Amino acid sequence: MSIEPKNLSDLLYETLKDIYFAENQILTALPKMAEAARSPDLKQAFQTHWEQTEGQVNRLEQIFELIGQPAKQKTCSAILGLIEEGKEVMEEFKGTTALDPGLLAGAQAIEHYEISRYGTMLSWARTLGHDEVAELLGQTLDEEESTDELLSEIAETAVNAAAA
Repeated sequence: MSIEPKNLSDLLYETLKDIYFAENQILTALPKMAEAARSPDLKQAFQTHWEQTEGQVNRLEQIFELIGQPAKQKTCSAILGLIEEGKEVMEEFKGTTALDPGLLAGAQAIEHYEISRYGTMLSWARTLGHDEVAELLGQTLDEEESTDELLSEIAETAVNAAAA
């Protein structure tokens, strides 16, 4: 009995399981970040992103269906590390003016991770001829990039100066 070598479709599936886990972890972390944030703009950004993330999880479930694979989660150590860093900032800077910039930096680290993952999977889906999958991944990538831009704007116009 020979074992088939792994291919790009397998890699896409493994990465989908990874980001599916990550998005579900983010759904749990965002309300805590919103509660901890002092800036109303930052609170609202976290709430809006939570709502977007729910849609992204649903999109991932559609993608699993489109590629004919079960929607499974695979532990993503990277997202667990980023979320843990956020928890440390919430504990160490609670009640200080530096809390919001710290939360924002942690949120952007998560966004950059997601942008990297979705951009890569979008490229793979296109290469594999999965047009519907690519369309769904592209929608999520656009949302992640918009969230990153919004967080940068909040940092530059309000949060960083308030902490200085």
